[in-house]
Amino acid sequence: MITRTISLYREAYSGLSRSTWLLSTVMLVNRSGTMVIPFMTIYLTQPSMGYTIGQAGAVMGLFGLGAVCGGFIGGRLTDKLGFHPVQLITLAGGGLMFMVLGQMTSYPMICITTFILSLVNEAFRPANSTAIAHYSKEENRTRSYSLNRLAINLGWAFGGAIGGILASINYHLLFWVDGGTNLVAAILLKYCLAGTNSAPHHYLKQHEPEAPKSAYGDSEYLFFIIFTVLFASCFFQLFTTLPVYYKTYLHMNEFFIGMLMALNGLIIVLVEMILVFKMEGKKESLFYISAGVLIVGLSYSLLNLLPQLPAMAVICMILVTLGEICSMPFMNSFWISRTSAKNRGQYAGLYTIAWSTAQVLGPSGGSQVAEHFSFRSLWWAATIVCISASLGFRWLRKRQSFE
Repeated sequence: MITRTISLYREAYSGLSRSTWLLSTVMLVNRSGTMVIPFMTIYLTQPSMGYTIGQAGAVMGLFGLGAVCGGFIGGRLTDKLGFHPVQLITLAGGGLMFMVLGQMTSYPMICITTFILSLVNEAFRPANSTAIAHYSKEENRTRSYSLNRLAINLGWAFGGAIGGILASINYHLLFWVDGGTNLVAAILLKYCLAGTNSAPHHYLKQHEPEAPKSAYGDSEYLFFIIFTVLFASCFFQLFTTLPVYYKTYLHMNEFFIGMLMALNGLIIVLVEMILVFKMEGKKESLFYISAGVLIVGLSYSLLNLLPQLPAMAVICMILVTLGEICSMPFMNSFWISRTSAKNRGQYAGLYTIAWSTAQVLGPSGGSQVAEHFSFRSLWWAATIVCISASLGFRWLRKRQSFE
């Protein structure tokens, strides 16, 4: 049994390029400092800062708005300059902006700095997604994205755990550590993958046709983006309003909340590559996406249906994570399958914009529902929206099968 398990892990991780592993290492270092965002809402609502949950939600909404702009700009720059310089600049710039944000105390300056930080930081994503596609082969592309997600989530698990400890000591430490890991990741990227000539006209294969229609003219992709926004708006409650719910209404401490965030990452690290290895190529990407989104929606319903105990929080986190594993790697596979080297940054940028838009709608909308109605209403709303998005992805799958 043990030998079979080891063999399965070896198969799941085999065949990936050295550059893919190096890029994932850079992501691991960067995401090991992911501490500010999960605790930002709690940080702003603590007595020393004195802001309401509505104001904190507005700040997180501005983070999402900056991410929308960053996704658009990052996608355009990636198609023009290449993924390597864009990643390098945004990692370094984001690191510095995290440190600056930690020094802000007035609400207007927190809002402005958060927007700029997000714009710079999120412009990294289209370039990074394009880099993964460049370093991978078609037959292992989903696993290449999963390896990158594994690095992100392993870093998230470490960062969430350490972040909970640091937050219990001094919240300002979070900003310094988060910024520092961004800068270290930029240094590693520069020297580990320095030889990459990533400008599109250099890595475009000669046999590829001229660039297909714009991502903004691809009707099926635009439907996909709409359903992604709906799902992601609910998913982001996991890192914004849900920690406040646990802290304020269930009286859980920061350490336990940090451990919950770490659990999400640890499950992904342990099982995602295996599951993706087993699922990849068996069914269409949209099948897995629809199923995963449905699981996330059902997990939110359990927040209202199960007893309000720590075990409930653990069960819900496990279900959300399984839904995430089923959906997100295959979302990347879906959009990348519609691209060529000439327009990959544009498609990646629009996908980033979808998640960034959700960062505007999710935290701001969720916090307003929680403040003016109740958290119970919020969890039912998240359940309904996720189910609707799942049905949307299912419809898109059927639409494709008829073409």
